[in-house]
Amino acid sequence: MNDTALPPEIRDDPGSSPGQALHRGLATLGLDADALAQPLLAYLALLARWNRTYNLTAIREPKQMVPLHLLDSLAMHAHVATLARTGAALADLGTGPGLPGIPLAIANPALRVTLVESNGKKARFLREAVRQLGLGNARVAESRAEALDEPGAYDALTARALATLPDIIEVGGHLLKPGGELLAMKGAVPHEEIAALPAGWRLKTVHVLSVPGLDAERHLVVVERG
Repeated sequence: MNDTALPPEIRDDPGSSPGQALHRGLATLGLDADALAQPLLAYLALLARWNRTYNLTAIREPKQMVPLHLLDSLAMHAHVATLARTGAALADLGTGPGLPGIPLAIANPALRVTLVESNGKKARFLREAVRQLGLGNARVAESRAEALDEPGAYDALTARALATLPDIIEVGGHLLKPGGELLAMKGAVPHEEIAALPAGWRLKTVHVLSVPGLDAERHLVVVERG
């Protein structure tokens, strides 16, 4: 693959393999590359293989998947690690092929992750990924978020590419316990969405995220349920 095939926000090293790029990126994020690279690459290989048949993600090349999927998901790791140390439960709404939920579950074995996905083929992939990767701390809920009957069961929700903040709260807010947090991964700071937060929800903080290998704006918007 030549450089022109890469999205413009990717900083490409022509001599770098996906494994090398992942090792470097994990180290930059302060994560244990030696411990995490193998299971993350196993997930990547499984995703690439299934993607050829089931079109789970528009990103086709493993070299692109490393920054755009794996490292982008793990850029929020520092803000999830505290939850993980308490054995908290996190629901990843509209997870698709498991992003960011599976990378976060791999990096945080004490974090209890529910992968919420209504699409049948994606849910089948998720179940196979959880099985093959031996992720005892992850489960798949094949359901729309609004139909998941687990009110107040989660310490945190996350959503990587699912609608606006008010829409996320509308479909999944019932899953979050009082005092719990929505960890919404965004590009630019969504000022209009923040201004439209419903009653009982407040902006707690906004973190600037840096994704190794990407020249793109990323923010983690933390919204607290009252």
